[in-house]
Amino acid sequence: MTVKDIFETMDYGTAPESTSEAMAWLAEHNAAFGHFIDGAFTAHSNGFASNNPATGEALAQISQAHQSDVDAAVKAARKAQPTWAKDGHARAKVLYAIARLLQKHSRLFAVLETLDNGKPIRESRDIDVPLAQRHFYYHAGMAQLMRSELPDAEPLGVCGQIIPWNFPLLMLAWKIAPALAMGNTVVLKPAEYTSLTALLFAQICQQAGVPKGVVNIVTGDAAVGEMIVAANVDKIAFTGSTQVGRIIREATAGTGKALTLELGGKSPYIIFDDADIDSAVEGLVDAIWFNQGQVCCAGSRLLVQEGIADDVYARLKTRMKALRVGNPLDKSIDVGAIVDPVQLETISSLVASNEDGELFQTSAPDGCFYPPTLITGLHPADDLMQREIFGPVLCATTFRTPAEAVEVANNTRYGLAASVWSENINLALDIAPKLVSGIVWINGTNMMDAASGFGGVRESGFGREGGWEGLSAYTKPKTVRKPLGTLAAYTGDADPADAIDRTAKLYIGGKHARPDSGYSKAIFGKKGDLLGHVSLASRKDIRNAAEATQAAKSWSATTGHLRAQILYYLAENLAARSDEFAARLDAMQGGKGGDPEVAASLDRLFSAAAWADKYDGNIHDVPMRGVAMAMHEPIGTIGIIAPNEAPLLGLISTLAPALAMGNRVILCASEPFPLAATDLIQVLETSDIPAGVVNILTGSHSELAPHLAGHMGIEACWSFGSADVSKAVEIASVGNLKRTWVNNGLETDWSRDQTKQMLAHATQVKNIWVPYGE
Repeated sequence: MTVKDIFETMDYGTAPESTSEAMAWLAEHNAAFGHFIDGAFTAHSNGFASNNPATGEALAQISQAHQSDVDAAVKAARKAQPTWAKDGHARAKVLYAIARLLQKHSRLFAVLETLDNGKPIRESRDIDVPLAQRHFYYHAGMAQLMRSELPDAEPLGVCGQIIPWNFPLLMLAWKIAPALAMGNTVVLKPAEYTSLTALLFAQICQQAGVPKGVVNIVTGDAAVGEMIVAANVDKIAFTGSTQVGRIIREATAGTGKALTLELGGKSPYIIFDDADIDSAVEGLVDAIWFNQGQVCCAGSRLLVQEGIADDVYARLKTRMKALRVGNPLDKSIDVGAIVDPVQLETISSLVASNEDGELFQTSAPDGCFYPPTLITGLHPADDLMQREIFGPVLCATTFRTPAEAVEVANNTRYGLAASVWSENINLALDIAPKLVSGIVWINGTNMMDAASGFGGVRESGFGREGGWEGLSAYTKPKTVRKPLGTLAAYTGDADPADAIDRTAKLYIGGKHARPDSGYSKAIFGKKGDLLGHVSLASRKDIRNAAEATQAAKSWSATTGHLRAQILYYLAENLAARSDEFAARLDAMQGGKGGDPEVAASLDRLFSAAAWADKYDGNIHDVPMRGVAMAMHEPIGTIGIIAPNEAPLLGLISTLAPALAMGNRVILCASEPFPLAATDLIQVLETSDIPAGVVNILTGSHSELAPHLAGHMGIEACWSFGSADVSKAVEIASVGNLKRTWVNNGLETDWSRDQTKQMLAHATQVKNIWVPYGE
C-alpha cells in the first residue's frame, strides 16, 4: 500500500510485531517444557502441543502432569512455607524483584501471550502485562505491611491455584502475588491452551531469587486441576466456568480447605437516554470485543433505554464495521483470534441455534476467528440473554424506566459486573447499589487495579482478588482451635407438673408458628427434670422462613444508625430479663454459668450496635482520574446453625453482627439447649425488629442443614456445629454457590468478642468505579 493509497482510503497500514525474541526463547528451551517444581524445571515428558490460535501452528510441547508431579510440587511448597512466612520484608523484596523483571521483559511477555492466546498485541502490551506488573508492585507493599496492619493474621499455608486461558499472565499475577505476600506458597496450574507465559514467569522467579518450593507450576489438562483440588493443600483458588466451580465446591466440602471462586458472568451494560451515546458505544467496544469477548466480566447484555435504542444500534453497527479483525500480532488489529477451535465451535453453534431477535455481523478472516456480532430485539429471558457465550457476541434488549433497567439487569443467575452510562451522576449512583454484582463501572468498563477488589456474587462465585479485601482469602486468624466435643441433650421422663402443654413454637415472619412436621421433643435439665418442649422444624418451615425474609427486604435498605438503635433496644430488653435468662441457662446446662453468659451476650449486642454505623467502606487509590469506592453491602438472607454450646451467647454472637449489617436471618437454635432461643422470641417481639428479619427454628441440625444451605432463596449459610454438619452445608451450597462459613467441627471461643471479624462474613464488597473530569 502506497502513501497515496493510504490517504485516499484512510485504511490502516499493517504494523506487525516481531516475534524473533519470543521464538528465540522457545528455541532456547527446544520448544519443549517440563514442570517447575522446587525451584527447577523438570524434563519434558508425555507432552501435548500449545498452538498459535491465529495460525494453527504448534509453538511448543507442554508436559502433562501426573499424580507424582503434583505430589512433588505440594511437598516442595509445604517444606518451603514456614521459612517463607517468617519475614515480610524479605517477601516484599522478592515480589518487588519480580515486578521489576516483568517490566524488563514486558515485550517478551506480551508477544508470547499473543502468540499463545490470540489476543491483539495492543491488549497484551498495554493492559495485561502492565497490570500483572502492578499486582506484584502492589503486593510487595502488602507483604511489607502485613506485620503492622494485619497483626492477628497468618498465612493459610499451601495454596492450590487453577487459572483460565483468557488472561494467562494476568490471572497468574492475581493469584500468586497476594498468596506470596501473605506468606503462603503456591502450586499453580495454568490453562492447558495457554501455559507459555506461566513457564516464562517461572524462569523470572529463578532470576528474582524466589526460594525453592515457594512457586511451583504444573501443566496439563483438567485432570491436573482435579489432582490439585484433592491434594494436601490449605486453599483452592479457582477462576473459570461456573460448572467447574460447582464441582470444586462439592469436592472440597468438609475438607477444611479455604475456597475462592471467580466464575462466569453475563454482565449488563446499561445506557440511559441522557448518556453520551458516542462514548457509550466506544465503551461497548471495550466491554464486549476486548479479548474477543472471552472475558468473564464482558458487557455481553446491552440494555438500552427505549427512546434511544434505534440511534444506539445504528451508531454501534457503524462502529462495528470499522473494527479490524485479523492477525493479533498486527498492532492495528482490534479483534484477534479465538483461543481454540473448540471454543470457536461453541460460539458458532450457540449463535447459529438462536432463532430470536435480529442478527448483525461484520466479517472475519478464515481460521480461528469469529466476527463481531450484535443480536437486537431479544427478550430478557431468551437463552442468549441468560447464557454466557464467552465470545464477541453482544445481546441487546430495551427498557423504559430506571426501575425496569434494574429489574432486567438483575434477571440473571450471575452477578459479576455491570456498566451504567448516564450524564446524570445522581441517577447513576442511585442505580449502582441496586445492581446485584460485585463491580459497577459508571461511564466506563473493564476498569481494574490491584488496589481494588475484583469478584462477584451469586453464581459468579465468592471472594475478592485485589485490594485489602482480597487478602482475607490468603490469611486466617492466629488462633489454635481444638476439635469440638460432642454435647448431648439431657434425658428424663417427667411430665408437666400441671399437665398443660407449653410447647414452644417456631418463630417465622414475626409470628409463632406450629412446625409443619407436627412433632416436638422434650427438653430436660441435668437432673432429668422437664424444662419444656420445643417444636421440630422441617424443610417446609425453612421454606416459609425464607419467604418471610424476602418480605422483609426493606431491612437491608435501612441505615446503620437505625439498626444500631434497635440492637441497643434489644440489649435493653434482654437486660431487663437477665435473671430469668440466667436461670434458664443454669437449668438447661447445669452449673452457674448463666449470669456471665447473659452478661457477655449483652456485651456482644452492644458491640454489634456500635459497629452498625461504623463498618466503613474504602476509597481505593487507583491510577485513574476517578475513585473506586468499596462499599460494604448486606449479603441478604443468612441461614445460621447456632452452636450447641453457649446457647444464648453463641446465638447472639452470630445473630447480632448479621443484623447490624442489614441481613435477614433464619437461625437454627442450639440442638440440646434450645430454650434460650425460644425465650428470646419474646424479647425480639418487643424490640422493634420488623417481622421476617429474624426467624428462629428448633430441631435437628443434621436434618435442617442440607435444606437451609440448599435453599435457592438463602444467600449464605453459617454453621458452628459438628464436622458432619459443616460438610453437609458446603455440599448443599453447590445449588446456587452461596457463601458458606463453617467451623469444620472445631471449637470457637465464644468468650472472646469476635464481632468485627464476623462483619466481614456478614457483608459483601461492591466496588463502584466513578471516573471524573472532562
